[in-house]
Amino acid sequence: MTVQQHAEVQEVTTVSNPTSERVVRQTRVISPTVETGSPQKTYETKKAIFRSYQFIWYLLGVIEVLLTFRIILKLMGANTSSGFTRVIYALSDFFSNPFSGILNTSVSSNFIFEWSTLIAMAVYAIIAYGVVALFQLVKPTNVDEVERTVDNQ
Repeated sequence: MTVQQHAEVQEVTTVSNPTSERVVRQTRVISPTVETGSPQKTYETKKAIFRSYQFIWYLLGVIEVLLTFRIILKLMGANTSSGFTRVIYALSDFFSNPFSGILNTSVSSNFIFEWSTLIAMAVYAIIAYGVVALFQLVKPTNVDEVERTVDNQ
């Protein structure tokens, strides 16, 4: 582990009166101490976090597609004895059941609209975003990334 500390000296010239006296003031700015690990270890950690991001977004995509198919099939009154419909309902039940009963299901003849499935989709998206944001907090950073981020906000 290495410790990096940056010192920067700035010279400021100001004219303090009409007689053109020159006043020079030096300011020393010392950045906070930043501990950094080996570049390879930092890279491996960032790579693992990046792969985690990819996995989380992929998993969210699969869940959202299953729930979307569920909504569409129920809305269209799909035949429940069809193999594809049974598979979609079986896979999506696990993700939609925790939210069933939050809102009433709208029914019109064979057409069913599950509002709770829409809520499930929103909740899973928010959870995925929150987990990715949490990983962002533990991701190792260097001085340049910190300065760039702070300057842009």
